[in-house]
Amino acid sequence: MKHPKLVVWEKRLKKVFDKVDDYLEDKYGSLYPLHPNRPRRGKTFNKEADGLFNIGAAFSPGYGSDTGRGYVIDVDIVTLDHIPPEIRKKIEDDAIEMVKKEIALEFRERKLHVVRDGNVFKISGDLSLGEV
Repeated sequence: MKHPKLVVWEKRLKKVFDKVDDYLEDKYGSLYPLHPNRPRRGKTFNKEADGLFNIGAAFSPGYGSDTGRGYVIDVDIVTLDHIPPEIRKKIEDDAIEMVKKEIALEFRERKLHVVRDGNVFKISGDLSLGEV
């Protein structure tokens, strides 16, 4: 069972990632063929499960990191084709810029930051759930 405020937080975060997914699909979705087991965009109820991109984040307690705890952002490109490093970097940079923009809009009441932490990007800042 999850804390009710965590459920709300995760729904809002998913909303951000769904917007980023739509942006990437519109801009890059036709560049590469989908993995053979991956449904086309819009064929499932969850943007994580279809289309060329899967954008999400997983909580990290931040042990050993420079920024501490936060949500590590993951940008998956679901294809069997080789993606040149410069294209992958361009897509990831676009995704991170969009995450920054959408985080600022969705979480106006919080001080959140999207920062590089080693070789990953992380959402950090006010991750509190507030009063119980």
